Formats: sequence, structure tokens, C-alpha cells
Amino acid sequence: MKRFNILKSLIIVLFVTVGATSCEDFLTRPTIDNYTVDSFYQTDAQCFQAINPVYNSPWYDFQRGFFKIGEVLSGNYHWRQSPYLTFTINSTDADLVNMSASLWSVNAYCNGIIENIDMKSGKDVTLATKNTVKGEALVWKAMAYFYLVRIFGAVPIIHNNSAEIAAKNYNQVFKATIPNVYDYIIMTLDKAIEWLPEQNQPGRIDKYTAYGLLAKVYLTKSGYGMSGSRNTEDLAKAAEYAKKVIDESGRTLMPVYSDIFRLKNNFSQESLLAWHWVVSNKWTSQNTLQSDLGINGIDEYGATWGGWNGPSVDLQDAFGENALSLTRNNVDDRRKATMMMYGDKYEYFWVDKGGLDYNEFAINRAEYESAVGANEVKHIVGNNNDHIIGTGTSMDRMATSLSTHILRLADVYLIYAEAILGNNATTSDPSALKAFNDVRGRSVQSHTPKTSLTWSDIWKERRLELACEGDRWYDYVRWHYYEPAEAIAELKGQRRNGYYGLGEYYKTGILNPAITTYNTSAPAPNIQDKDFALPFPDTDLTMNPNLLKDPVEFDLTTIHY
Repeated sequence: MKRFNILKSLIIVLFVTVGATSCEDFLTRPTIDNYTVDSFYQTDAQCFQAINPVYNSPWYDFQRGFFKIGEVLSGNYHWRQSPYLTFTINSTDADLVNMSASLWSVNAYCNGIIENIDMKSGKDVTLATKNTVKGEALVWKAMAYFYLVRIFGAVPIIHNNSAEIAAKNYNQVFKATIPNVYDYIIMTLDKAIEWLPEQNQPGRIDKYTAYGLLAKVYLTKSGYGMSGSRNTEDLAKAAEYAKKVIDESGRTLMPVYSDIFRLKNNFSQESLLAWHWVVSNKWTSQNTLQSDLGINGIDEYGATWGGWNGPSVDLQDAFGENALSLTRNNVDDRRKATMMMYGDKYEYFWVDKGGLDYNEFAINRAEYESAVGANEVKHIVGNNNDHIIGTGTSMDRMATSLSTHILRLADVYLIYAEAILGNNATTSDPSALKAFNDVRGRSVQSHTPKTSLTWSDIWKERRLELACEGDRWYDYVRWHYYEPAEAIAELKGQRRNGYYGLGEYYKTGILNPAITTYNTSAPAPNIQDKDFALPFPDTDLTMNPNLLKDPVEFDLTTIHY
């Protein structure tokens, strides 16, 4: 993977390159070499072409870390021998280095696009196009900073790369405070809302994307600096913006949960913000998660190594499942759409072979791989024929076109319910109940609608709804903001280990506790308060030692869009 650091990424603004893109499909990007920044941005189409790559390429090096932080660190996924499983991440960790580089690259790309639209766009470019493209860039910029502040804590605010370079202080920037960073994200999204249209092309960012993300930011921010409760003004803002998405966007939940994660629904109305990957001749435009998470042999390319890992025993417990049973409970459709287990069959994988039978594929082989009795479903495409069915195009080695959904409508529903609940023990607010029941009722066929909600109801529902989508750790981060001991205690109490002897059990059908048992010998990770902010990579610290110093208050009145 590519390696940049926070300060090298500043330079990207001077060299933002663009590839031509079809207006019909903003992911199709034939390479051209006859444009410079000065001669580009002359038409509406060229301005949209400039922002299109930000939907995938600069995020590429964030993919693996996105999953490890969101799911392994949070206890949702068992990734053997990973420091993210044991909270032993250090500043030389390759995934951490790549994540930091990727996020700062996104910021630099977006800053460069905004600057070029303002300074270099031609007279034939409409105001609506300028505002839409800048608005899309602002949402991606806000998303990058939202990840940065929840991963690293206090970080520098790089508002304009050119200005930093001109001032020659790019290796001396100080971290801004965490409240500064949240205020900067809010400022950025407020301007995006001002510029974005209410509707955009399918898959593109619109005004309601920004509203939904802003609701999530306010919900997260509401606990920072608090103790035992959350800021009521922030909670009210979270509810207000989530409600706008629910009532005004015209979007509805997809009827079948598993359909959200199929190629044919890359641009579904439930997806408010997504990385839209594409298999192309440009490395970094593609989704590589099937290689990390898929069982060896699920596609024809021989580059999948995720069979040894899988959704954790603790997540299985949350779904009411038990790998030490040969019978599935099938109470919640989301379980099967999230993790493959004994007895599962999938009609949407290996369509040309009549479907994928987990027992035949994963268990009846020389060695059963998963230590937890489950393997990943989300982020998996299947074989090449499945890819062609979904997109009309082929996949490739370590490359699919499956979109990664970063913000979904169901998330906004649950944000609304939690914000309405606020600091109360329970709520019977009808609109909060409807939001919660709509999400749960889609997947739990025997669901009896709730007549009151607690924080624990919503907390668990978020886990089941968004499991293995790279989001769970950030729920712990925001919980830790205002109830640190409780967040730590839950993480320490998780069943994060694997089993012994599952292969023997599944092949014989005989459970012998002397052979097949959960590993209780591995100690619980020593999670501490400091673990809720990961270390800056050494590459960043070498370039800018000020990152080791205390943050400095950033005056947001000195900058604007």
C-alpha cells in the first residue's frame, strides 16, 4: 500500500490530477494526460470529474484499518494475532501508518478541489455545479476529520494546504483541541448544506448526506467533556438534523436487509454516504476487503485469506447464536447477512453453482479454518460470475466494485431515537419509537414493537444493525467520552477469543467438551483510557514533533469557506 504522512499530503494540493469520467457513470475513469490544473475546470463535466476520484482512490489505504479499528478493536471481529484484538497497537503499525496517510490525503484532495474551483473554474461552469462539487468535497473533508478526531483525538486543522505551504510552517503545525476539531467539522458541514442540492445523481452526496452526518457528529460531540450525561443542546441538534433526513429526504429503508450489501444496490437510497469502488486499470480505485475477509476459494483469484478469522463469539452472543450448536436460531435476518455459520446457504453467492453451502465450502475440506465458527458476509461479492451479475463487469485479483456504505439511513433512524432519549432513562416518544421499530422490524420477523426505549435497547440495536460495517469502535469512543468506566468494563467483559476443536465437532456432529471448547485461558485485553486515542504514526511524528505536544486552541474565526 502507498505510504504518505500528514505533511507530505499537504503537497497534494499543488498536483491534484484528474481523470476524465463519463457523465453517465461517475466511476468510469479513462486515463488522459493532456490536461493540467490550469486548463482543467473549464466545464461542468470537468468539475465533476475532479471530485469523482474522492469517492474511492484516496480512501484506499484506509480500508484495512477501517475494518480493524471499527470491528476488531471493538470486539465485533476476531482477527488472530492482530494488535487491534489485544489493544497492543504501536506507532509503527503499518495499518495505522496507512490510515493516517489516507485521511490526510483525502483532506488535501478536497482542499485542492475547493481551491481550484474557486480560482481556476472557467466562465462556462455554472454556479450550481461549483457549489455542488465544493459541497461534495466538504462532506468528504468532514468525514475524514470525523475519523481523525475519533481515532487520534486532537489533530491539526489544515484548512488550506497552499496557505500552509506558502507560510513554510507545515512541519510546525500544532494539534487543535478536540472541541475545536468538532466545531471545524460542524462548520464544514454547515457550509456543505448551504451549497449542496436536495437531490443529486444516484450515489453522489446531497444535502441530506450532510444533514445525516451532522446529526452523527452532534450525537458524538454531545458526550465530550461531560460526566455521566450529555450536552442537551448537542442532543437536540442531533435529533433535529436526523429528523430532517427522516422526514424530508424521501428515502426509505430497503425491505430486505441483505440486499443493502449486494452489488446491484451500490447506489441504493438507503446509502447516504459510501465509498464507490470500481475495478479498473487504476490501482486504489477498487474494493480489496474480500481479500482480507473472504474464505480462501470464494473467488477464482486465489487471493483471499480471511477464512481463519471471523465475526466474534461476543457478536454471535449478541445475535443469540452459538457456534457450539448445529442449529441456527434464525430469529434476526441480520445475523445471516453478517456472518456465515454452520448450516447456512446463500443464494446470492455462487449463483452459477446453485448457491454457496457453508458446510460444503468451509467445513467439508481438509481443515476448518475459522476459530470462532463464523466467517464474514458483508464486503463479500462471491465469484466472478456473481460480480458480473451485479455490475455487468468482471472482478479481478484483490479487486471488486462493491460499495462500502459509510452512513446509512438506518443509522440516522437510530441516531434520532438515541438523541430523543437523551439523558432520560426511558422514552415513549412516538417518533423515536417508530424510528427504532422500523429498523428492528425490518429484520426481526417476530418483532413486537417497543412501547418504550432505553439506552441499552438502542445501544444493542446499533450493534446488530451496523455489525461489521466499520463503525462499532466509534460508538465506544463516544460512550467513553462521558462514561469511561462503563465503556471499558463492557470491552473487558467481551468474549473476544476463539474455540478449540470446531473442525472436529462440525465434521462428526458430536460435541466432545474435552476437544471442542471456548478458549478461556487468553487474558482479557488490558484496556485503559489511553487506548481510546491511537498513537500518531512515527512517520508523522518525525516530520512534525509538535504532534507530541499539547493541543493549542484554534481560532476558527480566522478561516472561512
